[in-house]
Amino acid sequence: MASNLIRISLKAINSQTLRTLTSHRRPFSVAAAETEESDAFTFSSDGAADDSIHLKSSAKTSSSVSMPLSFMTGSIVGKRFYKKVTTKEADDGNGWSVMLDYRTLKSPSKRSLKLPTLSLAKAIAAEWDFQQTDGIRPFTMPLMKLACTALERVPLTRPKIINNLMSKFNQDLVFCRAPNDNVLTTGIYERQVEKIDPLLKWVELEFGYQPLVYTSFFGGKQDEGLVKAMESLLKKADDCELATIDALTSASHSLIISIAVVCGRLQIEEAVELIRLEEDLQVDKWGLVEGGHDVDLADLKVQIASAVVFLGLSRA
Repeated sequence: MASNLIRISLKAINSQTLRTLTSHRRPFSVAAAETEESDAFTFSSDGAADDSIHLKSSAKTSSSVSMPLSFMTGSIVGKRFYKKVTTKEADDGNGWSVMLDYRTLKSPSKRSLKLPTLSLAKAIAAEWDFQQTDGIRPFTMPLMKLACTALERVPLTRPKIINNLMSKFNQDLVFCRAPNDNVLTTGIYERQVEKIDPLLKWVELEFGYQPLVYTSFFGGKQDEGLVKAMESLLKKADDCELATIDALTSASHSLIISIAVVCGRLQIEEAVELIRLEEDLQVDKWGLVEGGHDVDLADLKVQIASAVVFLGLSRA
């Protein structure tokens, strides 16, 4: 199951897309074995401005490795320094760990990365095992990034994440409607009615409040009851669910689409279609820009699919 789901999240990636998506250098962190016989692999943020990966010694002694702090984007950071990737039950019996040879994979804050399910641990292990001898590619490890977010960032910044999501709710993508009397938006309004209105009807049935739509660029104001219902749902979400919703909303610019995906109302392709509805109509009219529209589409599919896969594996 884990291998099938991780294959889904990575299927939209190709080498040209990866080179385009990862052309910028990123902040990185240092991972070090703390003692000569240490069996832990940890991350910190005290690195110098270098993207190299190295081992100080081939023997089982003190070692260090430089790695981007983000596991979604970034250039190749150095050669693969481990041979075998495995999973095991956490020492305290609470969760599952990923092993890089004799090292236990840890989080950026140097705590053991204890994953909630064996399926998720195996999927993240597959991401690490996928890395080639000539280099580790963090942008091929979206599940690793989401796991660190869910286990590290969400517990510490939960109120801030929820406030940030709710602050943009009134400007949600699905509430914005193209003018029906403008020649430049011909066809868009009709497509929005066809594709988005069923989703808004689901929101009304699910939460008891009818969403408002508006053509103003600055948005409008939704019923206070709907706002509170959305906020209540976010507060009740567990850490993995909130990390998934946050990632989906960042990619889609729509909390409604994100919640619909998490609740099973929308599938991956349906969500991508709604997110790109206006842009796809423009592409149909004016043509596709190679290296632009196609890269954006591949990037969006990876972000949406990896978040869905992460949530599914965290519940497995």
